[in-house]
Order: sequence, then C-alpha cells, then structure tokens
Amino acid sequence: MKLLLLFTAAGLALAAGAPLPDCSLAPGWEQKGPGRMYEGDNLFEYMDGNSEGYFIYGFVKMNGVTCVKGGETIHIDVSEMADPESAYGMFSANRDPGAKPEAIGMGGQIVPRKAIVAKDKYYLEIAAEADKDNTAMLRELAKALADRVSGETKPPATIGWFPKEGVVAPTPRLIPQSVLGIGALKRGYMAQYENQSKAFIVKETSSEAAVAVLAKVRTRFPVSADAKIGDAGFTASDKYLGKLAVARKGPYIVGYANLPDTADAPGLTAALASRLP
Repeated sequence: MKLLLLFTAAGLALAAGAPLPDCSLAPGWEQKGPGRMYEGDNLFEYMDGNSEGYFIYGFVKMNGVTCVKGGETIHIDVSEMADPESAYGMFSANRDPGAKPEAIGMGGQIVPRKAIVAKDKYYLEIAAEADKDNTAMLRELAKALADRVSGETKPPATIGWFPKEGVVAPTPRLIPQSVLGIGALKRGYMAQYENQSKAFIVKETSSEAAVAVLAKVRTRFPVSADAKIGDAGFTASDKYLGKLAVARKGPYIVGYANLPDTADAPGLTAALASRLP
C-alpha cells in the first residue's frame, strides 16, 4: 500500500498535473492542518472503504485541503480521473436526482452541505461540516474552484444523442462496466425512461470490433430474430431485460431493453441509431 503523502498549501503548488485546492477561493478562509494527496489504494483509508466508485471511473489521484473561517469548516477535494468522460460519469453517478443542476463546468450540483462539479478530467467536491443550508457559500466556492481548472466545459456529446422526452434523471449517464449487465458491453451510456425502458449507446474501437461485440451480445439471447436496423441488428425477449432490440451502426452498438409489449423495438432503435454521427 502506498504511503499517504502530507504536504502544505505551498507544497500543493508543486504537484504536477492537477488543479490545486487551497483556501484562497474566497476571502477569509484559512487552511487547517496539512494538505492531502491520495493515489491508488490509500484512497480507501480516506473514503472509509467507499473508494470503489472512484476506481471504476478511472481514478488517478486526489488532492485535498481542509479550510476554516470563523466557526465554519469545509473540505475541498479534487480528483483527477482518466479523462473528461470519466469525470462526467463520476459526477452523474453521484448527483442527487431530486436537486437542480448548476451551470458550472461540464456539470455541477449544489445541495445544502455539498457541491460537486465535473470539469475536463477533474471531479471537484466541496463538503461543509455545518448541518445547515450552506448552498450560497458552496456555490461561490464551487464556481471559484472550477475557474481554476482549464479544459472541457461541455458534457460528453453522447448525452445529447438520447431522446429527451420521458427521460428519468440522473440519466443518461456513463455506465463504466457491463452495460445492462451484459459483460460484452464493457462501457457505454444508458438512459432510463418513465415507461421503465432503457436505451443504451456503446462505442467500440472500430466497426470491426463492433461486429464482434454484436455477435457476442446476441449469444446472450437463445431466441432472437434478425432486424433491419443500422448496419445489422436483432430483436429478442429476455426474462430480465424484457422486449429488446440491439443494433450496430459503424463502431457503435445501440438499442433498447425493457420495452412495453406494444413498443416498436426496431423502430425506436433505428431512430436512436440515426442520431449518431
């Protein structure tokens, strides 16, 4: 297990590759104790065992600092993820579906005791200790922290390819492994709809790779039928995924599952495929 590295705010300025959390985001805040840096397994210690969610989204490292002002205490953590897509996926997985989004970075959300933001390949968190509505304070700090991060400010383009009508928040979102519980669909996006159906988009490394994946997915369903969708497709019915359709368009695998019996599975999937580049 790697050793936990402790360093001061001055030392943070020497940490390469990540934006630097410190207590100068707003006037009056001062650092309490040493800074924090976590890489690899030692994140487990800081998260009280809840680090797995970070690693499935490509966690690289975290820099953090605790700040105080009067009787207030906040904890600022900046996690570097594998890429902007992973950072946005981490944000989507942790946002509160009942709270409004904030136009900060690629996406942000402020709730009474916590602010989360995704910007470029960074996932930003600010937590307030006080058990009260800290929304205004957290919003100010979150905007200031995001301003220190350069890079991508738009959500992944794939999010916009899903039909918006009837979608259930916080989807669409990145599923980092086994989309729909199917191992062959290793990583992709899924949207949940009010009628309980699920739409998904998975991008493979090439059209040839997608051909192989589609064939492998089809073996998951003993009874299926060819469907003229995109470059190739099929329909099937499953005990757990209900009525479904799956298709390939270039390097993409797309489809719907858990559709109502009256739904036009091939038609919906063809419409989804038509939204792709």
